[in-house]
Amino acid sequence: MRWFLILILVAPLGAQEKPSQWKELFNGKDLSGWRLNPTNHWVVQDGQIAWKESAVDLWTEEEFGDFVLELEFKCSPGCNSGVFIRTGDIKDNVQTGLEVQIWDSAGKTKMEKHYCAAIYDALEPSKNAEKKIGEWNAMRIAARGPAIIVELNGEKVIDMNLDRWNEAGKNPDGTANKFKKPLKDFPRKGFIGLQDHHKAVWFRNIRIKTL
Repeated sequence: MRWFLILILVAPLGAQEKPSQWKELFNGKDLSGWRLNPTNHWVVQDGQIAWKESAVDLWTEEEFGDFVLELEFKCSPGCNSGVFIRTGDIKDNVQTGLEVQIWDSAGKTKMEKHYCAAIYDALEPSKNAEKKIGEWNAMRIAARGPAIIVELNGEKVIDMNLDRWNEAGKNPDGTANKFKKPLKDFPRKGFIGLQDHHKAVWFRNIRIKTL
């Protein structure tokens, strides 16, 4: 009976995610692991990455393919930002990477392809799970092969199969997009970026687990 009880207690622990599987992309102190240049004015304040006037997009030094990315963000009024994933060329990020939109769309009811948590210009979120401006939002992005899943504040809002985007400039629902080649042909591995779009935004608790 004693050994039986031990097995019952140990088995659930083995099924849990091991902390070592996760890698912190932001240490809360500085921008180690991110590309910096003289015109990059993102700053670290109170354990957060904060946008500063005249910033540029902020990119990881490392590339990632299949992964789960978790982070928190906070918007300012009129906020426009995003999280780029699998970006093959940071100088041509729109045409070589997917953008998970961050936008001041709290309270909106009819979802659009540029609202918060959308895959920009490609797929609108299924619902509006964004919190009020000034509150922290939790985002989880899972990328595995052609499958992209986005959760916002615990709600799954994007369930996407990139292989369905098989025409340049066109989404499966017939609407137009800005992409010069089908999204199914976009890189499946690349850099992760935090977008500067000239509005204040904050990020914290950024971590990733490769799959």
